[in-house]
Amino acid sequence: METGDDPVVIRHRELERYANTALKAGRIMMESGASVSVVHRGITMIARGFGVETIGLRSGYTSIAMTVHVADQTITRMLQVGRLGVNHRLDLAVRQLCARAERGGMSVEEVEAELARLVRETPRHAAWFTALAVGLACASFGRLLGVDWLAFGPVWLAGAIGQYIRHHLLHRGVNIFIVAGAIAFLSATLGGLGAIALQSATVQLAMMASILLLVPGVPSTNAQTDIMDGYPTMGSARAVWVLMIMLFAATGIWFAEELLGMRS
Repeated sequence: METGDDPVVIRHRELERYANTALKAGRIMMESGASVSVVHRGITMIARGFGVETIGLRSGYTSIAMTVHVADQTITRMLQVGRLGVNHRLDLAVRQLCARAERGGMSVEEVEAELARLVRETPRHAAWFTALAVGLACASFGRLLGVDWLAFGPVWLAGAIGQYIRHHLLHRGVNIFIVAGAIAFLSATLGGLGAIALQSATVQLAMMASILLLVPGVPSTNAQTDIMDGYPTMGSARAVWVLMIMLFAATGIWFAEELLGMRS
């Protein structure tokens, strides 16, 4: 019998396809901002739909590994995870696909085709629209922090410009921490200059409000959730990432304050 006709080899190949497809769904969810427990649940649901049992799952900051078992055959596979971001629409769409796959009746090809379609066709806001919305959010939070109306416009503009440039830098693969420091410096400087030009009485608050777009809210929440759900390694990795982002953002605004002479 040739190796290609060996039933054990054939079964391993089938298990490999099941594992890789389930891991692809998990990778998309993780890159879209899902917590580890949600990612593991989605992977397990797809595996069940294929008729296999998931007997091991491990999530690292840059990889996901799983072990699947059926009858007397077991196989372990791992996929690399890309940059973690936030895309709630895509995350929700993949979760719904996992629920459909768990009910059975979907082949590996169908699940993979649907995953590819969701990644390709899930609606996304234009970069300029997102930038304007983020800038408005920065200005609105600034008002809650005590920024006066004279600084509202400069904060909005500074936040929008910072978000737009950050979007393009990240999509070009620039280091995310360097981006955080650079955008903090740029947005704080623009917000401060605008507030000074309009004779605002809250220049320093305006500078801080201009970098609120850098606050990693979803990663912070996921870090706490992962630790509480029993995944301290992943939760700690996320927490360190959050601390690094805040450190670089603080460095950026420090340089902006030095440039504008706002430090006493």
